[in-house]
Amino acid sequence: MLKIFHHTEMNKHFDIPTIIVIVTTFVLFTIALFVKGLTHDILLEAGVFLVSVKLILMSYKSSLTNQKMMDELHEIKHMLNKDR
Repeated sequence: MLKIFHHTEMNKHFDIPTIIVIVTTFVLFTIALFVKGLTHDILLEAGVFLVSVKLILMSYKSSLTNQKMMDELHEIKHMLNKDR
């Protein structure tokens, strides 16, 4: 497997398809930067790139929140089972 997919903390929150989308978006943005140059159209490309980054960050934050909620639910379950 590729070296970038080996980091366990990243794999906990980002699956392989998400990482592929991140890399593809960055590569396409970089290509557009060199093909279009620093023209007015690059603002549109930058906007699309920033929306993609925002969606990725929201996905990451949602993953962290879900993990925290699951941990808390397990703790509550453990406390309820302990009382029995």
